[in-house]
Amino acid sequence: MSALQKLQEKIEEWKRDHEALKAQNAELANQLSSAAGAQEAQESLRTELDSKNALCLSHEETIASLKQELKEKDDEIEKIIAQVEALLA
Repeated sequence: MSALQKLQEKIEEWKRDHEALKAQNAELANQLSSAAGAQEAQESLRTELDSKNALCLSHEETIASLKQELKEKDDEIEKIIAQVEALLA
C-alpha cells in the first residue's frame, strides 16, 4: 500500500469521524435546547404556583376577616334581640 493510499484512507476515516461528531454535536445541541425549554416551563409553572399561593393566602385572610365580621354582627343581633325581649317583657 502506497503512502498516498494510506493518506487517502486516513482522510476518509477523519471525514467519517467528523460527520459522526457533527451528528453527535447536533443531538447534544437538541438535548440542551430541550432541557432549556423544560427549565423555562418549570420556572413558569413555579411562578404561576407562587402567584396562586399568594392569591390563596389573600382569600384565606379575607375569609378570616369576614368570619370575624359575621361573629360581630351575630353578637350585635343577639344584643338587639335581648333588648327587644326586655322591652316586650
